[in-house]
Amino acid sequence: MRSIWRTPALRDIALVCLADGLVGASFGAIAVATGLPLWVPVAMSLFVFAGASQFILVGVLAAGGNPVAAVASAMLVNTRLVPLGFSVGDALAGSSWPRKLLGMHLITDESVAFAVAEKEPVARRTSFWLCGIGLFVSWNIGVLGGAALGSAITDTAALGLDAAFPAVLIALVMPALREARTRNAAVIGAVIAVAAATVLPPGIPVLLALAGVAIAPLLSKVNT
Repeated sequence: MRSIWRTPALRDIALVCLADGLVGASFGAIAVATGLPLWVPVAMSLFVFAGASQFILVGVLAAGGNPVAAVASAMLVNTRLVPLGFSVGDALAGSSWPRKLLGMHLITDESVAFAVAEKEPVARRTSFWLCGIGLFVSWNIGVLGGAALGSAITDTAALGLDAAFPAVLIALVMPALREARTRNAAVIGAVIAVAAATVLPPGIPVLLALAGVAIAPLLSKVNT
């Protein structure tokens, strides 16, 4: 049986964790720069542990959006983890309920990707837990460090943190735009959001942008 300890997987997991920690630091600094107290991004990272959702929630709140709209947007983004959970169900098979609950909390795009890349059951479980735990630790350390640094800086705009937020979001969605259907839905959603932003309060246009998911397939059928 091929062990994960003898493959590049361990090195790759370590590199992903390092990168995730840096993104976490950016999130922590951005969160406190928007006026949130330090404990909010820290608690969010511990109990939510979903980078894209956390960025979206803070972004909507920073734009003056309704907290309900911010939470709804974040939860909708997190629904993608449901099918991902099914794909790594065997990694948690036979585990106790506390262990399963912990495993569910550690489901991320990265931990699932490393797990499904392994064919051997033992290697799949090892990859999932190594990546999941590693990401959780590095993300939370990064968020705490970024939040502490951000609270000590009086002019966060001087460091370009205002540009870091949209840049991180673009980096998160770029891989998904390789598929034409997803790309069309994103473009339609963006047009709807920009148009709605001229007449609606912040947060609502983000929710309306989800209409692009329903409209894109209809346009594809018309074109064919």
